[in-house]
Amino acid sequence: MLEHHARLIALFNYAREVVGRKKLQKMVYIAKKLKFPFGEKYQFHFYGPYSEELTLRVEELCNLGFLEETKEKVSGYYQYRYVLTEQGEQFLKHYDLELEPLQSCVTSMNEQPSRILELISTILYFDHLAKEEIVEKVQTVKQKQKYTSEEIEEAFNYIEDLKNQTVVS
Repeated sequence: MLEHHARLIALFNYAREVVGRKKLQKMVYIAKKLKFPFGEKYQFHFYGPYSEELTLRVEELCNLGFLEETKEKVSGYYQYRYVLTEQGEQFLKHYDLELEPLQSCVTSMNEQPSRILELISTILYFDHLAKEEIVEKVQTVKQKQKYTSEEIEEAFNYIEDLKNQTVVS
C-alpha cells in the first residue's frame, strides 16, 4: 500500500525540490507515460492531465511529515513548494525501489517551466493519435496557451529524448 507513497518520495528525492502543484502533476504524469510505476489515475483537466489521487497522496505525505509544503504568494496567486524531509528520506530507506533511470528524467523535467510540461503532458495524453492529430488536439484544447509550432515540435523532440534516456525494465 505505501509503495505508491515511496515512489513519490523517490521522485522528490531525485528532484530535491518541486515548485508548483501543476509542475508536480505533470512530472508524475510524464514519468508514468514513460513506463515508470506510478499508479495514480489521471483525467484531462483544465491544465492538462490531472490526478486527484496524486493530490491526496501528496497531502498524506505532508501530514506524515515526509514532505514539507511551503505556500508562497507570487504575483497575486499562491505557489506551493515541496521538499523532502529527513523523515521522508528515512522512510524511503525501507524500500528497495529500482528507479535509477527516473533520476535523470526527473532532473530534466524539473528544469522545465510548468507551461512546457503542460504541453508535453497534453501531447502524451493524446499519444494514441497520429502526430498530426495530436498537434490539432493541442491547438484546440490548449488554444489559450498559444503554443507555437516550434514549441510543439520541441516538445515532441523532448519526449523522444526522455524516452531514450530512461530505459525501464
